[in-house]
Amino acid sequence: MATTTLDEILADQSEDEARFSRAAMEKRERTKRTIRWGMVIDLVKCTRCHGCVAACRVEHFLPLRVTWVKLIASETEEGGVVDVSTFPVRCNQCKEAPCVDACPTEASYRRPDGIVAIDSNKCIGCRYCVVSCPYQNRTFLSKDKDPGYFPDYQKTRFEKMGEKLYPHQVGTTMKCNFCIERIDAGLKKGLKPGIDREATPACVNTCQARALTFGDLDDPESNVSQLIRERNGFVLQPEYGTEPSVYYVDGKIGGKSNIAPELAMTGSHITHLSSVDKTAREKFASSQGNRKEE
Repeated sequence: MATTTLDEILADQSEDEARFSRAAMEKRERTKRTIRWGMVIDLVKCTRCHGCVAACRVEHFLPLRVTWVKLIASETEEGGVVDVSTFPVRCNQCKEAPCVDACPTEASYRRPDGIVAIDSNKCIGCRYCVVSCPYQNRTFLSKDKDPGYFPDYQKTRFEKMGEKLYPHQVGTTMKCNFCIERIDAGLKKGLKPGIDREATPACVNTCQARALTFGDLDDPESNVSQLIRERNGFVLQPEYGTEPSVYYVDGKIGGKSNIAPELAMTGSHITHLSSVDKTAREKFASSQGNRKEE
């Protein structure tokens, strides 16, 4: 069966009809376009100030011993010169998320906009998702992780406010969610996440060095897509096939070309980033041994 193109349809219509048909079809295509929220982290700009860590804690009223955003520092030495690299890590909001597949109750699920979220009311605390996450970016909230900021005294105003505004359930799993409450509320107001502060994750707003950029990965013209394309963005441990939504750009490790070497791209030189990645750790150890022999 022969298909009819849009141009062929428009050719048989009057100028006004054609203009209306084209506008209607373009609008339909725009509404069909998917959205996938993602983040790009510039490792050169990051100053290790921990502002993103503090902003996340305040935004989500996190318990004392829980952190959703972490800064992992690694040292490399070459020619007697030591260089420190920092990897800010958080949930990667993977497109092919192992945690979602592992969850027996569908408490962990992937939203249409690409964000992996957790329904605490469905979570039974089995921790299958914690084990299956190759990036170790999930936390099981046990009683010892939430002893209170000052156990021997009354709860602080911060803790009391958190119980009302952002309650956490002991016995469930928690993680970074790209501040979905800010994104959802901002979209209802017609705001654009990554552009308008009110609709943008707290860590991005707080970063004084502007090392964090947020936007739509499925939009080729978005701020994040342009950064990834122009700066050769990479994800950690792509060999897992999880397709993370958190990318990194780097000019320090990769030199002027902004292309990071394989060890930086996989994150294998950060040995505690994944406790199950024995192959990557052995590969890194082998490369270190070869470099010493040289």
